[in-house]
Amino acid sequence: MTDRSLSAIVLAAGAGTRMKSSRPKPLHLLAGRSMLHYVLDSLADCSVERVVVVVGHGAERVTKKLQAQDLGTHLTFVEQVTQDGTGDAASVGLTGLPDDDGPDADDHDVLVLPGDMPLLRPSTIAALVASHRANEAACTVLTAVVPEPGSYGRIVRGKDDQVVKIVEAVDATPEEYALDEINTAVYCFRRSVLAPALRRITPQNAQGEYYLTDVVAVLREAGYRVGAVVVDDPAEAEGINDRLQLAAAEAELRRRTNEAWMRAGVSLVDPASTYVDSTVRLGPDVTLFPGTILQGDTVIGAGAEIGPNTRLVDCVVGDGARVEQSNGREAEVGADAVVGPFAVLSPGASVPGGTITGPFYAVGVPDED
Repeated sequence: MTDRSLSAIVLAAGAGTRMKSSRPKPLHLLAGRSMLHYVLDSLADCSVERVVVVVGHGAERVTKKLQAQDLGTHLTFVEQVTQDGTGDAASVGLTGLPDDDGPDADDHDVLVLPGDMPLLRPSTIAALVASHRANEAACTVLTAVVPEPGSYGRIVRGKDDQVVKIVEAVDATPEEYALDEINTAVYCFRRSVLAPALRRITPQNAQGEYYLTDVVAVLREAGYRVGAVVVDDPAEAEGINDRLQLAAAEAELRRRTNEAWMRAGVSLVDPASTYVDSTVRLGPDVTLFPGTILQGDTVIGAGAEIGPNTRLVDCVVGDGARVEQSNGREAEVGADAVVGPFAVLSPGASVPGGTITGPFYAVGVPDED
């Protein structure tokens, strides 16, 4: 059964108190885009028809911010008013899907994934869905094998190698705690069984919360098949809970971005010292020298040379231009122009094509009424 429809529920209601920030956790930026953007990007290789985002802390701010941007997918937002655990969040998320107990529910799969895992790759989610459908499972869990499982939930498999249950670290026996296969909190469910299973879980655990992980045991006890897909790179399963983890995830995303541009024909003299936001566009044969920082909606034309030690934010640089040891924001540099060293391009500045400049402040001229 490979033609079933597919929806996704993104659990983005975590308060993120360890971020020490007034900014809601899903809106924290990595390489120029919000954390939640990357999670939504991970659905790109699946034919997801509807995406429901469960929001909590800062719900109105998160909703307005994402609705104002073109994310390439239709989003529905529902609010988890009380933080009663991931099981409760999934139940809330189902309210955003129409006719969740309808006659077509058995022909519908639902992905459930956290809103704080920006390193998930689209190919990983696609593999999870493919395995789920190929094995006609009621639930398929994305897992990872790690040397130090720490506080992650442990995967307990049966003799048939199917998943029997998921045990949170705080509730695990010594034998279960020693297991090295962990739950990533990414699942694919058959829609018809998810809602009934959620109604059967209870908050009888160390946290006093409704665990989505408990649905696995409920399904197994009812005789359903529960499978697992082990992610190739455990780093994809790392969630973001503080600034240290945010920085580590951003470093990996920047590495991926730089690698993709080099494979596309852009020269990075020193990738380790070159910072390119995922929103930046680069033409062929662009050369970026060490210390280059390109942010926002910056566009660099073919054959241009940027750097060293140059930062451009929301700028447009024409084909063949050179900008070195300079800063610019919301400015435009024409084709074959030479800017710098030590130039500062302020918002609205425009350097005509072919111009050769030295150190100066180019101030935009306001439009006449």
